[in-house]
Amino acid sequence: MWESIWVNAHIATMAKISGYSEIIDGAIAVKNGKIVWVGRRNDLPHDYKTDIVHDVKGKWITPGLIDCHSHMVYGGNRAGEFEQRLKGASYADIARAGGGILSTVQATRDASGNDLFMAAEKRLKALMREGVCGVEIKSGYGLSLEHEAKMLKVAQRLSEEYNIPVQKTFLGAHALPPEFANNADGYIDDICTEMLPTLAEMQLVDAVDVFCENIGFTLEQTRRVFECAKNLGLRVKLHAEQLSDQNGAALVAEYEGLSADHLEHLNEDGIRKMAHAGVTAVLLPGAYYFLRDTKLPPLDLLRKYDVPIAIATDMNPGSSPAHSLLLMMNMASTIFRMTPEEALAGVTRNAARALGWKDRGKLKDGMRADFAIWDIEHPAELAYNIGYNPCLAVVREGVEHRF
Repeated sequence: MWESIWVNAHIATMAKISGYSEIIDGAIAVKNGKIVWVGRRNDLPHDYKTDIVHDVKGKWITPGLIDCHSHMVYGGNRAGEFEQRLKGASYADIARAGGGILSTVQATRDASGNDLFMAAEKRLKALMREGVCGVEIKSGYGLSLEHEAKMLKVAQRLSEEYNIPVQKTFLGAHALPPEFANNADGYIDDICTEMLPTLAEMQLVDAVDVFCENIGFTLEQTRRVFECAKNLGLRVKLHAEQLSDQNGAALVAEYEGLSADHLEHLNEDGIRKMAHAGVTAVLLPGAYYFLRDTKLPPLDLLRKYDVPIAIATDMNPGSSPAHSLLLMMNMASTIFRMTPEEALAGVTRNAARALGWKDRGKLKDGMRADFAIWDIEHPAELAYNIGYNPCLAVVREGVEHRF
C-alpha cells in the first residue's frame, strides 16, 4: 500500500548525468516520506493501492530545489552602504567609517536569537515559495563562541519549525573580529581550540567553511581549521579563488571536501584536483553580479574535467542580497553561459552533492520525496523567466504544501 501518488505529471527526474531525464505523463508514488515508484503512468502496476491520489493535470515536477550556499542568518542590512558606493564611496571609506562586514557582525551580536530567527524566516519563506526544499546556512557573523552558537541555533530552529533540511556550516574563519584585530593566528587558535570543538560537541555543526583569500585567511591558516574539522569528523568546504588564486581549491581537494565555492580565479590544476577528489564547484552569480566582477569562472574547464557544477544564492547582506534561486538560474545562464539544463542540475542533483546529501536532488526509487510542481511547458522556463515564480506547490517528505 502506497501512501500517496502524483499522476498525470511531466517529470524531469534529473537522475542522469546529462539531460532532464524526462518522463511524459508520469507518476510518482510515495511511502514513509520516500519515493517508492517513478515512471510512466501507463507502466503503473495494475494492482497498486494508495490512500491519496494527486492529479497534477499535466504540470511539471522536478526535484525540490536546494540552495547549497547561503548566509541567511544575520542582523541588520547594508542597503545604506550600497547607496554610498553608488554615490562614489569606496569599500575602504565605508570600512573606516565602521561599515563593511564588521557592521554586520555588530548588528548580529546586538540581535537576540529570536530577532535573528524572525528576520531569517522571511528569507527562508521566499526560497521555499520558489520550490526550495533544502538549504545550507552558514554562521560567520558572530565571530565568537557565544554569537556563532546563537546563529547556528537559529539555523537549527528554522529547520525544526519549517520541517526543511538545513546544513549548518561553521564559518567562524570569515573575518577577524575586533577582539583579534591584527592577530589572525590568535583567532585561528581560538577557533581550533575553543569555538569549533565546543560547537561540534553541542551538535550545531554539520560542515566547516573558511574564507581563504588575500583579504581573508591564508592557505596555512585554512589548513589548520581543516585539520581541526577532520579530527572532529566534520566535512569541509571553502570560499575559494573568488578574488585571487590562493590554491584553495587544491587544498579542499586534498581534504576530500564537499565543495569549493565562487572560483572566478580557479586554475586548471585546481580543477584537475577537484575532479580527482570529487569536489563540487559551487558558482555564485549573485555575488558576481552585485560586485560587478569581470572575471568569469572557468566554466569550459570545469566541463572539460567533468566537475559537477552547483549554483546557489550566496544570500548575504554585503555581496549578494539575493532571495531568489530561480533568478540565480537565469543569471547562471545569461552571465556564466550555462545551459538551462545545467542550471537546473546545479540547484538539484549537484546542489545536493555539494552538501553531501545522497538521498535527494533526483527523482528515483529510494530518494527522499522532495519535489516541486511547476506551471510551465518545459523545464528550461525555470532559467528563462526573470522575476516570475511558476511554483504551484512543493512536496517535502511526501507531504504537499500548496501556495
